[in-house]
Amino acid sequence: MKFDIIGDIHGCYDELLLLIEKLGYSMEAGLPVHKDGRRLAFVGDAMDRGPNSYQTLLFLFNMQDHGLLLYSPGNHCNKFYRLAKGNKVQQTHGLETTVAELEALPPSEKIQFYERYRRFYEALPLYVSLDDGKLIIAHAGIRENMIGEPFSKKVETFVLYGDITGKTHPDGRPVRRDWAKSYVGTPWIVYGHTPVLDARFVQRTVNIDTGCVFGGKLTAVRYPEMEIVSVPSLQPFIPEKFTSFDA
Repeated sequence: MKFDIIGDIHGCYDELLLLIEKLGYSMEAGLPVHKDGRRLAFVGDAMDRGPNSYQTLLFLFNMQDHGLLLYSPGNHCNKFYRLAKGNKVQQTHGLETTVAELEALPPSEKIQFYERYRRFYEALPLYVSLDDGKLIIAHAGIRENMIGEPFSKKVETFVLYGDITGKTHPDGRPVRRDWAKSYVGTPWIVYGHTPVLDARFVQRTVNIDTGCVFGGKLTAVRYPEMEIVSVPSLQPFIPEKFTSFDA
């Protein structure tokens, strides 16, 4: 199989449709179909911050209902899941935008949506392994020695948040180690989570979160070709949201 893996969408539904079209898919009954049999996959964080998390999630629900969804949940997905279960979570860092969209729905539809999201999330793997383990999709990345390990909070935290240090930047963002520089595994790791201006290849890893919701691009990487395909964002550009790494 050949795959087209899409970076963090964050409610940028219009850009998602543009990217899917650019990748050569047509929409049939609301589902993306490629003439060459390629399949879409996602690094997670489909919701929050952007203008249309509701439609983005409905699109993914439909893919899941038809057995087509390949999706590695991210930290925003996890936080929204905890909210959907009735847990008390802070409605910050973009969650408030998704909640505002749902508050505009009739009460019965809102309840049904939260129920559907719980089922959506509970059916997801922690990370996605494809092509007999040669391709791993993990939201914030994964170390080679974690692949195939039994579930643990340590692995879950890494996949959702990256290699965090416990410290924070002045703006509240967590300080993360550049785990990709020390990756020595054989599988390709495709991930997102940390916005960069351009897709970043390091060892056999690629970060495809190019900050669409912050005015960058929405990016996909084609596997096994490892070619990058992007569409420009329709959102305002916020340069301070992007991370730069040492060479």
